[in-house]
Amino acid sequence: MRLGVLDVGSNTVHLLVVDAHPGARPLPAAKTSAQLRLAELMEDDGRLSSRGATALCSAVKAAREAADDLGVEDLLAFATSAVRDAGNSDEVLGQVRAETGVDLQALSGADEARLTFLAVRRWYGWSAGRLLVLDIGGGSLEVAVGIDEEPDAAVSVPLGAGRLTRSWLPDDPPSRGQLKELRRYVRAELAKEVREIVKVGAADGAVATSKTFRSLARIAGAAPYSDGPYVRRTLSRDQLRKVLDTVGPMKAKDRAGLPGVAPGRAAQLAAGAIVADAAMDLMNVESVQVCPWALREGVILRRLDWLVGD
Repeated sequence: MRLGVLDVGSNTVHLLVVDAHPGARPLPAAKTSAQLRLAELMEDDGRLSSRGATALCSAVKAAREAADDLGVEDLLAFATSAVRDAGNSDEVLGQVRAETGVDLQALSGADEARLTFLAVRRWYGWSAGRLLVLDIGGGSLEVAVGIDEEPDAAVSVPLGAGRLTRSWLPDDPPSRGQLKELRRYVRAELAKEVREIVKVGAADGAVATSKTFRSLARIAGAAPYSDGPYVRRTLSRDQLRKVLDTVGPMKAKDRAGLPGVAPGRAAQLAAGAIVADAAMDLMNVESVQVCPWALREGVILRRLDWLVGD
């Protein structure tokens, strides 16, 4: 069957269309994306502005039409940090439903971590042992660890690259003091959550997902994504610190010239690198493998599992 996954993130609205059936690897058929930057369309009181809600409805409607044109039989639509954290989340979701006919669901941070973990587990298989999975989004950082398909622990922390850039790195380029203060804040906030992960036990391997980690790995010398998903890509802590020292003091337009860095995400790359460095350091991770599957694939896999159960 042809499935569509509509992912409304803090930065971008993604539509992924795959041909899939239970027991088989989902085969990508098409994908589209639109820069929406919902997190920048929030009111001071934390509510999504009317302009933001209108833009969201337009983007969802366009994605729905594209999915219909592509023959999608089942559209799975979800929203992450920007929508779920909005003070008027229920109202916005209702407006989307009324104007587009799409039942957009706000995923909890823990569910986001669990579904990402499922995708990573399926990609690497049982032989990978206990896995620690890190995912940096625009609004939050998700961490999960476990030996089965359901993680033993899963946490979500509001340490997304976009969120931190807006709050802590207002200048372009950021000053040395701003970078130092952000590092201190991230480590302090993340340290509060580490015990929940560490108490599960040491992981046999660490895996990173998300555009942020892919960009950091690419800058450090990993193969470009155009080489295909089966090329092994890694990022060590030493490599990451060198990348951080490079991108931190750069202007956004200069970061956009680095390999693997999309212009729309260049501004938040320094904050993303700071979060990645703190997570790897506090969790004693020397190196991560970069997985091509993440949350959207996890949503697809869970849906296929339900079909088998039915």
